[in-house]
Amino acid sequence: MSEQLLQLTAEPLTPEAFVAFGEVIDHRSATFFMINDGRTRRYHDLAKVETLGEEARTLISIFVSQPVQMPLELAFLERHPLGSQAFVPLHGERFVVVVAPAGDVIDPDQVRAFVTDGRQGVNYRAGTWHAIQSVLDREGEFLVVDRGGVGHNCEEHPLALRVVLK
Repeated sequence: MSEQLLQLTAEPLTPEAFVAFGEVIDHRSATFFMINDGRTRRYHDLAKVETLGEEARTLISIFVSQPVQMPLELAFLERHPLGSQAFVPLHGERFVVVVAPAGDVIDPDQVRAFVTDGRQGVNYRAGTWHAIQSVLDREGEFLVVDRGGVGHNCEEHPLALRVVLK
């Protein structure tokens, strides 16, 4: 574990603030086109699914996460070098997002924390360092899209963090 505790204040999640790490999945700021005989608005291509490496395939899962206590104490960040990983709340769950740019080492000055509004999801780009699922308020159900296939696709890096909300 890192010797020094890094404290972050989670800021509101916006597409502009998150662009270095992936995409915010939120139809409210996206364009759409009509399908299904004019009954459905399709908000198309909101995030890029990355599946890299041998025999890669896209997985769709549901995670059920227990809420965290704030301030959030973390001992490590993880990354998935062979694929992106998207989390979309299914019932308006707010969650904390902690990220650092892709690379072999984590620069503590580049670590950021965000808090979603409950209607936003995130898509971490392949290799982006991030915290474990950290739902607020109540148990949360999330649609998760990530990579399956051959190869080791989860690495952890020790880093002592404390995240607080504004």
